[in-house]
Amino acid sequence: MSNNQITFASLSLAQPLMDAIADAGYTTPTPVQAQAIPLVLAGGDLLAGAQTGTGKTAGFTLPILQLLTAKPAAEPRPGRPRCLILVPTRELAAQVEESVQTYGKYLTLKSMVMFGGVNINPQMKALRGQVDILVATPGRLLDHVGQKTLDLSGVEILVLDEADRMLDMGFIRDIKKILALLPKQRQTLLFSATFSDEIKTLSDGLLHNPGYVEVARRNSTVELITQSVHLVPQRLKSHLLAHLIKHNDWKQVLVFTRTKHGANRLTEKLIADGIPAAAIHGNKSQPARTKALAQFKDGSLPVLVATDIAARGLDIDQLPHVVNFELPNVPEDYVHRIGRTGRAGSSGAAISLVDKEEFQFLRDIERLIKREIPKESVDSFVPPTHIAEEAPRPPRQAHGQRRNNGPHTTGNRQQVPREGQGQKPRSAQQREQRPRNPQQRDQQPRNGQYSAKPRPPQKTVEQQHLSEAARHQAMPQPALFSPKPSVRRVR
Repeated sequence: MSNNQITFASLSLAQPLMDAIADAGYTTPTPVQAQAIPLVLAGGDLLAGAQTGTGKTAGFTLPILQLLTAKPAAEPRPGRPRCLILVPTRELAAQVEESVQTYGKYLTLKSMVMFGGVNINPQMKALRGQVDILVATPGRLLDHVGQKTLDLSGVEILVLDEADRMLDMGFIRDIKKILALLPKQRQTLLFSATFSDEIKTLSDGLLHNPGYVEVARRNSTVELITQSVHLVPQRLKSHLLAHLIKHNDWKQVLVFTRTKHGANRLTEKLIADGIPAAAIHGNKSQPARTKALAQFKDGSLPVLVATDIAARGLDIDQLPHVVNFELPNVPEDYVHRIGRTGRAGSSGAAISLVDKEEFQFLRDIERLIKREIPKESVDSFVPPTHIAEEAPRPPRQAHGQRRNNGPHTTGNRQQVPREGQGQKPRSAQQREQRPRNPQQRDQQPRNGQYSAKPRPPQKTVEQQHLSEAARHQAMPQPALFSPKPSVRRVR
């Protein structure tokens, strides 16, 4: 039976799940769902890879709900989940737990989400009750383990979702700590948007004789996404973006920048141009991030500006436009970014604004996705005549390196001098004029004045030895015996 002929009814799902699927408006499973659901229901381990936006979340939530319903808990206790789903970001955690509630609405199973950035007390209170499915980020999960509010000894099913992203963000140590707390006998599912060599190494040590699902070649993009590039200088990007939004009457646009400061600055410029926008990144509080994402999803906020923290886990129904305000340093991140559109069979557009300094990043992306992205011009755009000078941008990192954009990310962090320690960099001309010979430097003016104390000539090795001997003789020699006190103590 081909994937086109498979229906949810043919996957042997329970009727409460079928009713929830019908309420959600789905009739035909995606290819990853059609292949993964039977393998998970069979009870074995699974290594599944699919390009983002293909519905892999339902590929593991549906069969997990059925397995837990069919087999009651052996030792039900408060704060002792039967299924643990680990995810890299807060937004993805909230999305996965929302899917669990959507598909399990007619079941008695209880689920909860756990991540940092919010008050831990409500989570501790929820753990005092029944928890069958726990969706969590690794850091906050270990916080609860340390406070002994969570018992992982009853986990029957472990899911690592977006496992490649968790490795990129440096969660491997936390994952190993969590694995040590889980029962050895369990079902493990590893889902990933891409299959890197690191992921396959992780799966070799984690999975036992797993089933294998890969519904698209590695790092490919969805064919329903129309990709285009606009070549534009960096200083004109914000003006071109505002023109595209207004001229084309875009109602919902997700814009990616490479830095948190850049996201804030672009948001301010769009608001100044009369375009409602909000930024979402790691420096924003969790309530602010949740509010901005909710407004963007319901259509009341037309533009959401995000860093790569939002490249994974944002599931927006029929998102029409994704804009790369700046290309990512890592080519794979381009695939994840534009994968926010063109989801679940819907079409979408991915537009990249590319400065000449980003040409190498563009070539790396085209090499990765094995296709050339069309270059298009915007004839209706007239650049403004007077543009305020922008502050110089920090240098881009080398190709293929990730920015250190949070507490768990990897990459090369730029060393920033502390306040008062930084020095104004010298120009190339000043460096050439300054002599390399130390004796010549002593004759050079410093801040407009000549050095008052010339540097003494360096001593030879023999002179240094003689100086050490003379200094040793001049030092007072210790007495061989300590003198007796002149006054005796009275006891």
